[in-house]
Amino acid sequence: MVSRIRQIGALVAAVALMTGGTTVTASALAKTGPVSVAYVEVNSNSMLNVGKYTLANGSGNVFDIGVIFAANINYDVARKSAYLYFNPNVQRVLDNVATQVRPLQAKGIKVTLSILGNHEGAGFANFPSKQAAEAFAKQLSDTVAKYGLDGIDFDDEYAEYGKNGTGQPNASSFVYLVSALRAAMPNKLITLYNIGPAASRLSYGGVNIASKFDYAWNPYYGTWGVPNIALSKARLSPAAVHINATPSSTAASLAKRTVSEGYGVYLTYNLGASDAHTYISAFTRELYGTDARYTG
Repeated sequence: MVSRIRQIGALVAAVALMTGGTTVTASALAKTGPVSVAYVEVNSNSMLNVGKYTLANGSGNVFDIGVIFAANINYDVARKSAYLYFNPNVQRVLDNVATQVRPLQAKGIKVTLSILGNHEGAGFANFPSKQAAEAFAKQLSDTVAKYGLDGIDFDDEYAEYGKNGTGQPNASSFVYLVSALRAAMPNKLITLYNIGPAASRLSYGGVNIASKFDYAWNPYYGTWGVPNIALSKARLSPAAVHINATPSSTAASLAKRTVSEGYGVYLTYNLGASDAHTYISAFTRELYGTDARYTG
């Protein structure tokens, strides 16, 4: 019934009003409902795919945040320090932000950069000092500023802590890193893919960094799991969907539960180049009361 009401409202909003012989069209509905997030594997797909889906009732984009997946935290053995690394495909996106990122931002879509471990021993949870954590935070904030991005996403996987003589996860590193990053970019997004040692080390020395994140989400696709972080429901995604791999019925039920339980984010992964509007409509009907449209 709620979906039907929204659809009727969209039709009403599109009716032309006659005023003094001039046709005036009512403005489209403003999008309401959870924030939708799309991770894009840029090794094989274009970020522009995020902007190709709109809501059929005219209320806006399907996706509110597109995540570039992924840059890496690497380890320089000689210098014994972590550094930010872009593989050629990520670098290509960054070098071409005018054509790969700005068109999305012009549509109101935020574009963030995910940072992932790279099997070299370096991770967000094993910096040897506060200064080292702050130095990496500066690399992140400098990248956001240089390329005009909207924020950073942390994904603590594949670090292989201890490799190359690196340390095991400690209590302070992620707190130092996120605190420094938030201070450097107070108005940008910082999000947490809720996995790995860093995700369970959010408090140290009387400082809890939970409130420094804008959003956190469940990392296990096709499941429901509320991230264990002290954020409001509006900033959490217990639902996680692998597009075209998670059954559409599951995607729909997770979306319905997101709305019924009052959560504010819906996470999707691996948005590709092919037209997936039928699949995506399965969850937009539950989230926003309308189908998705593919603009190609």
